[in-house]
Amino acid sequence: MGNHVHVTKKQEQKDWRVMQEGNPSPLAHADTQREAILKAKEIAKDVKSDVIIHRPDGRIRERDSYGNDPYPPKG
Repeated sequence: MGNHVHVTKKQEQKDWRVMQEGNPSPLAHADTQREAILKAKEIAKDVKSDVIIHRPDGRIRERDSYGNDPYPPKG
């Protein structure tokens, strides 16, 4: 895969950022993590990618797939 969309916030930053792998510039900024997640999901749906949501300490909190999921839900 690749080009995943990440929701990140470094401790020294005031805002949450939506980043795409391979692109050093943020795609979007948000005041809250919730706002950043909504923006990231919109972008990921358009580019058929994954959203990887990080905690402020950098650990992954959650991951959602909006692309070619190798293990799609059955039923």
